[in-house]
Amino acid sequence: MSKHKNLIFYISVIGVLSVIIYFVLSLGQNQLQPSLDGNEIVSQHSAWTNFSTSVIQEATGSTALLILQIIVILCFVRLFGWVCQKIGQPTVIGEIIAGIVLGPSLLGAFFPEMSELIFPESSIGSIKLLSEIGLILFMFIVGMELDLKVLKNRANDAVLISHTCIAILFTLGIIFSYFIYPYFSHPNGHFVSFALFMGIAMSITAFPVLARIVHERGLNKTPLGAMVITCAAVDDITAWCLLAAVIAIAKAGTFVSSLYVIFFAVVYVILMFKLVRPFLQRVADLQTSKNIISKSIIGIFFLVLFLSSYLTSIIGIHPLFGAFLAGVIMPPNINFRKLFIDKIEDISLVILLPLFFVYTGLNTRIGLLNDGYLWMICGIIILIATTGKLVGGALVSRFIGFDWKSSMTIGALMNTRGLMELVVLNIGYDLGILTPEVFAMMVVMALVTTFMTSPLLDLIDRIFKNKVPANITERKVYKILAPFKNIELGEKLLLIANSFVKKSQNYSEINMVHFTPGNNLYQYSIEDEERDTFEPILEKARELGQPVNTMFEVASEPFAKIVKLSNDGDYDLLLIGAHYSIYQGNLLGQFLGLSTKLLRFPAHLFSFLKKNKRVTNRDVLSLGDGTHSVLKNSNLSVGIFIDRGLTEIKNVIVPILDEDDIFVGDFMERLTQNSYVRITLWDAIGLMDNSIEFVKSVRGIKAVNPYLFQLWNNNIPIDVDIFKKHDLLMVSLKSWKNLRERYPSWEKDVPSTLILND
Repeated sequence: MSKHKNLIFYISVIGVLSVIIYFVLSLGQNQLQPSLDGNEIVSQHSAWTNFSTSVIQEATGSTALLILQIIVILCFVRLFGWVCQKIGQPTVIGEIIAGIVLGPSLLGAFFPEMSELIFPESSIGSIKLLSEIGLILFMFIVGMELDLKVLKNRANDAVLISHTCIAILFTLGIIFSYFIYPYFSHPNGHFVSFALFMGIAMSITAFPVLARIVHERGLNKTPLGAMVITCAAVDDITAWCLLAAVIAIAKAGTFVSSLYVIFFAVVYVILMFKLVRPFLQRVADLQTSKNIISKSIIGIFFLVLFLSSYLTSIIGIHPLFGAFLAGVIMPPNINFRKLFIDKIEDISLVILLPLFFVYTGLNTRIGLLNDGYLWMICGIIILIATTGKLVGGALVSRFIGFDWKSSMTIGALMNTRGLMELVVLNIGYDLGILTPEVFAMMVVMALVTTFMTSPLLDLIDRIFKNKVPANITERKVYKILAPFKNIELGEKLLLIANSFVKKSQNYSEINMVHFTPGNNLYQYSIEDEERDTFEPILEKARELGQPVNTMFEVASEPFAKIVKLSNDGDYDLLLIGAHYSIYQGNLLGQFLGLSTKLLRFPAHLFSFLKKNKRVTNRDVLSLGDGTHSVLKNSNLSVGIFIDRGLTEIKNVIVPILDEDDIFVGDFMERLTQNSYVRITLWDAIGLMDNSIEFVKSVRGIKAVNPYLFQLWNNNIPIDVDIFKKHDLLMVSLKSWKNLRERYPSWEKDVPSTLILND
């Protein structure tokens, strides 16, 4: 009875209070409420009608409609971004296309009723307001991502390349605007404002997208990559300063009036650097923790951000310039910036920024370009924009001293426009400077120039590809790729890789690669993170006497990047740790970025979209979705490492429980030839009696050192204690599955394991 005391008390209290509430409500209805007339009595009986009317009213209300719009926008942006990733394009391309698809160019043209239902004209203001807040946060992050020290180190060449490209395109844009102004301008528009905006729109380079491409292609550690990133940063700063001046001229109406705006803008910039920046540095110095930022300090920095945006807005420039400058003057402490960026990056990039793409799409009417003449003008715009950056950047780079390949690479990368171009275009559109036709043409130009960057880089690589003379023959180099998530795993994978190539280092290559999660922005602390990550790995390599190559990559989908890198790099062995990923598994999981464990039912519905797998029964293997994805898509041998405290490799046990384990003999032979290890072969199925190829591998092992090899057949009793005496269990994937099925209780006691898949 005592154990039900709380339940009885709960039911009693709720029951008594419910009776009292019912009594009071009934009494009030009978005595205080006036009598109902006939119509009201009838309305009481139409409860379903009242409910359905209420649902419709709520669904079409401003708040519910905005939530619905955000849901639709996020789904489309995620879908098109995912598609672009799969074809090797920046996700920003897909996000821009998603905005155009949801706008009048496609949805409004072919499904006008649905477009009016989801994006009615009255709701555009809400989308615009939220997108502007997202842009303010985005530009703040872009400003924080700029490393002014890097600009100082390479300022001369970067300024020459960047400013020459800007000058060329600014001039070409103004000349071109002279010819199209009579046909593509507002009746009351000013030529000066139109020409200046066309010039600045032609000149822009997308620093975040460019930096992302540089990192994805592994150029960030080269002098070329550093120079391109610096050029883009200089381009960004210069373009925003020019844009501020152009906006001032456009708003003031005359150049003389704009001088007041420019004067106050210069004063504002000086105050931000001379007064506000030292103040923020002192505030940051009060921060004692390296892992968290106090709410009071966050509040101060956000206050500076919005005050800066507000001041630039009332001065007559644009709030985005204030947000950008607020980010630039933030304290330079790397850890501090990283912590602060993490606070706002996701909400800005994932939720608010997609609203900007759709707002741009709602303003973009590709259908206005309904004539061959208009498409010819659009083609000329693309040609001018591409020529100015590609040719201009390449020639200036060549003049400085870069070779032709590097020069053309710089030009191709500087031609990337992406999101920054859309920001400039929307400012011009909102100010009434650009007409809908010109706006649509410029959006197409932004898409085309950004889309062509990756194909251009591939074409340049093919044109300047180094060819080995036909009469030169070299011994095959055994190449190992070892991607690692953390330093401890990296050291273990390096130890295993070294065991396979220790005595043949002249004909082997170990590549250690670390993938850090990232988005489209260049990470401010990327160089420091790379140094901190690889210092212990390089120290371990020196201890082993093993030369290694290091690669540091920013990747939003690490496992997909691992597969691409391993398949494209002519590697012989891929060593990975057994990971659990929330980004892989099936098409729906990759699209949404969610785990199949969180989406069991939907994932099952989409299971028909999965490819044929080389290994089945993933649940039995329990290696995680990410590891399984690597196994499924890699075209080379894969070694999956499960760590249980590996410190050295002297005793290795190799169980053979499947007839397809012949390839394991090659790994045993390579291990013996390169390391002083003792191998215990447990041939549980008699493969030595059935495979001549496997016997040859065993003979090769014995030829190296017969005293470091022991063979057991199925007649010798084996228990888990024997496994415990070894440092490493090396087993094929199928034999690992069989071992777990036959001896499920052994799994927790076996040593560190290397699972091989041919």
